[in-house]
Amino acid sequence: MQIPEGEFEGFIFDHDGTLSLSMHVHFDGWLDAFKKNGGNFEFTRQIAQSYAGVGMHDTVKILNERFGCNMSPEQVVSDQESYFFANLDKVLPYEPVVDFARQCHQQGKPTSVASGGIRKTVIKTMEAIGIAELFEIIITQDDVINSKPAPDLFLLAAERMKVNPHKCLVFEDSLLGIEAAQRAGMKSLLVTPEDPK
Repeated sequence: MQIPEGEFEGFIFDHDGTLSLSMHVHFDGWLDAFKKNGGNFEFTRQIAQSYAGVGMHDTVKILNERFGCNMSPEQVVSDQESYFFANLDKVLPYEPVVDFARQCHQQGKPTSVASGGIRKTVIKTMEAIGIAELFEIIITQDDVINSKPAPDLFLLAAERMKVNPHKCLVFEDSLLGIEAAQRAGMKSLLVTPEDPK
């Protein structure tokens, strides 16, 4: 990982695909949920990655419009989460990013998580892979109105850390997340882990 140059005072981490190798489990959960709710379109990993960082309910609404479906966002998200929790043992930490976060924590540097996921899912996943104690500040889609690429998640994380947005470094695995960081006036680092299949 090549950390950008700069005097950073706060570090913000996306969760899924950045701190945790969880995207393969989320993807299988989406497939399961769409099948149960009449989503008879081809959902590929490429499509999934293009919506990484978008809130889950918003993702269902976008897919309804894109593919002419009428799936209930609430039901799809509920089914997707049920699948995810049943397969939580398949999620692993992404060690290069987790190691950096651990160093920040040990050095007393402000750190936070800013995820487009649902709070209970993010926290349960962090607990499952043993990183929950590294972050006092966890911002999720439950805390903001607008999903990434809006800057809301990152700006709220900076505010809670009491760090100027321009002094924050964001770790992200999605292009929408990188765009959100830019819109928040923050430098960012795109991480590209190989997710287990």
